Amino acid sequence: MDWKKVSYTYDLIPWTFGEIGLVRRAGSGRSLICRILLPDTECSMTGKIRGNFPGAVPRAGKRDEICMQIRDYLSGKAVDFALEDLDFGIVKGFYRQVLLADGEIPRGRVMTYGGLAASLGVPGGARAVGNALAGNPFPLVIPCHRVVRSDGSLGGFGGGLLMKRALLAMEGVCLDHKGRVFSEYIL
Repeated sequence: MDWKKVSYTYDLIPWTFGEIGLVRRAGSGRSLICRILLPDTECSMTGKIRGNFPGAVPRAGKRDEICMQIRDYLSGKAVDFALEDLDFGIVKGFYRQVLLADGEIPRGRVMTYGGLAASLGVPGGARAVGNALAGNPFPLVIPCHRVVRSDGSLGGFGGGLLMKRALLAMEGVCLDHKGRVFSEYIL
C-alpha cells in the first residue's frame, strides 16, 4: 500500500510518558486503526504522525471505544481490548500469527520470545518472534511489552525499556534487582 496516497486521521491520548497516537485510514464506513504510535523524546506526536502519514488530520467527533479502552488501560485498569478496531490487513503470515498469539498473553503475566515461538509450532524461532514484535503496529493493544528474554530480562521495546518496565509494573509484574521478571510471572 502506498501510505502517501491515502488520507489519514488521528487521535492523541495523553499519558505520563507523552502522547499516544492512534492513526486511522480515513474514508467511508468504519475506519480501522492502522498504527498506534508510542511517545518518544525525538519529536512531538503530531510531528511524528505527520512525518509518517503526510496530510493526516485530527479526527473529529467523540472518542470511540478503543480510545477509551487505551485511556483506561494507561490509568491502570484491566482492559480487554476490542481487536476488531485494528486493521490486521496490514499484517500478514507469521507476523500476524505472532501478534495474535501475543494478544492472548494475560495481564500480569509474560512469555519468553522462545516460548511464544514454541506455542506457534516454531521451536528455535525466538529471533523471528522478536522481529515480528519489533514491527508491531499496535503496541499496548497487542501487548508486545509482555514478551521477555529466556532469562527474564526485558529484551527490547519500541517505547524503550523504562516504558516497558512501567507497563509491566502497572500490570503487577515484578522484577528482581537485576531487572529480570520473576519466574512465577512467566508462562
